[in-house]
Amino acid sequence: MLDFYKNKKVFITGHTGFKGSWLSKMLIMAGADVTGYSLKPECEENLFDISQVAGDMNSVIGDVRDFDALRKAFRQAKPDIVIHMAAQPLVRVSYKLPQYTYETNVMGTVNLLECVRSVDSVGSVLNVTTDKVYENVETDRGYTEDDKLDGYDPYSNSKSCSELVTHSYRRSFFDDAGIPVSTARAGNVIGGGDFSKDRIIPDCVRAAIAGETITVRNPDAVRPFQLVLDPLYAYLLIAQKQYEDRKLAGYYNVGPENEDCITVGELTDIFCREWGDGAHWESHADDGPHEAGLLKLDCTKIKTVLGWKPKYDIKTAIARTVEWSKTYAAGGDVIGVMERQI
Repeated sequence: MLDFYKNKKVFITGHTGFKGSWLSKMLIMAGADVTGYSLKPECEENLFDISQVAGDMNSVIGDVRDFDALRKAFRQAKPDIVIHMAAQPLVRVSYKLPQYTYETNVMGTVNLLECVRSVDSVGSVLNVTTDKVYENVETDRGYTEDDKLDGYDPYSNSKSCSELVTHSYRRSFFDDAGIPVSTARAGNVIGGGDFSKDRIIPDCVRAAIAGETITVRNPDAVRPFQLVLDPLYAYLLIAQKQYEDRKLAGYYNVGPENEDCITVGELTDIFCREWGDGAHWESHADDGPHEAGLLKLDCTKIKTVLGWKPKYDIKTAIARTVEWSKTYAAGGDVIGVMERQI
């Protein structure tokens, strides 16, 4: 599948983030002509700098809320394929900065889709949202693409709004123009190089490296965890397939197999066993803002329509994450690890 991307011009928003850095590396290895548009990495310690992908792509530092700057970069790139991942991605931050979250996640999407309208080169558009776009009624049934959109917290709700914006632009402008547009609703991704705050695996890695007890806020919460490479492969597959056949454009859940939707406590148990060295955790509720307790996705559609399925079970996903993290902690060749895993 990656052969399709050789010499294709691909425009990525959010390329300096955790998923964006992995996706940039995948596309560079595939021989694509990659342009990224994003803010600088938030953390001093970040995968974008560690992976050194900037030297093999056109990296533009900018804010998706700045329409003029985004449009300038977009028109210069004249992309064949567009993958929109720029976002304020954290639930807890969205409670502290709701206005910023909506400006970035909703108007950032509007701005990006307006850029698509401004050129005639684009043959495929994918907006990456989240599994949290659904109205979560805490059911054990996996949500399907036809379920109601209505995220609870500002992050989840802003991503629901981003979905609705995409639906409107698709019907109002892109269907008639023959430009296929899809959204991908992905689960909780894990992998080497995620240094975010308030995410369970980065918290585990930091504590394990420091020899400290891992603190778990919501050990009974169920999430669809998956290795970062699985959803990224799905994104590239969606973008390719609809480029080749625009009737395949739509809305796709991207998540692990049902048996890999596990509790945060179970995830942390697996991490501690894989890490070794006496890694251990304890539960410590902090009376933080509301977060969903149960969340699963039904991924029948993408499996049936596009033939995608996750490659890695949760134990392998954690093993790959620990491999990268231990290599990094030891000052080893993490770029080599990334290339082997890809």
